[in-house]
Amino acid sequence: MRVVVAPDSFKGSATADEAARALARGWLARRPGDDVRLVPLADGGEGTLDAFAAARPDAERRTVTVPGPDGRPVSAAWLLLPDRTAVLELARSSGLPLMASPDPLGAHTYGLGAVARAALDAGATRLVVGLGGSASTDGGTGALRALGLRLHDDLGRDLPLGGAALAGLAGIDTTDLRPAPPGGVRLLVDVTAPLTGPAGAAAVFGPQKGAQPAEVTLLDTALRRFAGLAGGDPDEPGAGAAGGTAYGLAAVWGATIVPGATTIAGLVGLPGALAAADVVLTGEGRFDETSLTGKVVGSLLDSAAAAGVRVAVAAGQVAGPVPGSVSAAVSLVELAGSVDAALGDPGRWLTEAGALLAGRLST
Repeated sequence: MRVVVAPDSFKGSATADEAARALARGWLARRPGDDVRLVPLADGGEGTLDAFAAARPDAERRTVTVPGPDGRPVSAAWLLLPDRTAVLELARSSGLPLMASPDPLGAHTYGLGAVARAALDAGATRLVVGLGGSASTDGGTGALRALGLRLHDDLGRDLPLGGAALAGLAGIDTTDLRPAPPGGVRLLVDVTAPLTGPAGAAAVFGPQKGAQPAEVTLLDTALRRFAGLAGGDPDEPGAGAAGGTAYGLAAVWGATIVPGATTIAGLVGLPGALAAADVVLTGEGRFDETSLTGKVVGSLLDSAAAAGVRVAVAAGQVAGPVPGSVSAAVSLVELAGSVDAALGDPGRWLTEAGALLAGRLST
């Protein structure tokens, strides 16, 4: 059989590439004669860069030191493809794990803009930016300031970095803003949240970054003030991604907001791989009803159904009924006997899952 192994990352335990290799190892142990192709996937959040690197061995990996979300220097990797497309991952420069301690009001995305600037300096003619795992709620203003945007108060003074400072915003100066690359900027998002309001960036994601109720209100007010001056469409689905970074880059820099899972699948060659496949093996940390709402596995199920390809799923946990579009599903927790055991040796249990699924789909 021709098999495509295309999982998402198992967050906290295995990258998409690690998961793909383990699943393939198990499958081939049971069916060594099969033609197995690895296409690890992502949705625009953490793991996006690794998915691209695994699927595109012709990509050149580069690293630049930039200010992290709390100002401390971080080493951020990015990819340059042969066609001069640069792939950036916000989590590498401005992600929550990079913070020494939570700072929901002052954390910023300046590092992301610094990486984008480095990519443009290196000759990139198009940017693909994975948005996810953000530490801040600054509307992407930090990134834009790294690219030359000036934000000032009513006395003409430059604002401090961070989302809270936007409450004092009086003017936006784009005079020195670096132009977007000629091929454009595509923002990969995995949420449909608008910029502001009860379903917006501050209300939904602010608490995950340490924001207390009063701070959520302040950040939402600050983002509304920014939107009032920047224009654009703060209600566009996905505008609230990465603390509103999607909105800011779209409104001020002309970037395009796109669904991360389907866009990455196209860019790494999944449609062509499915067209030649008999079976696709995918997986994620938890497979449940939310998996079908635009996430990696749900998007892949749709693509596989359109291509007439059978699907097998290996997940850390399988919760609820398995949809009819899935031919077989395996839970790593059930294989291992407990959550701790599954997390303790994910490679082993992913390999066992691959072998088990190979047996179930042999006919």
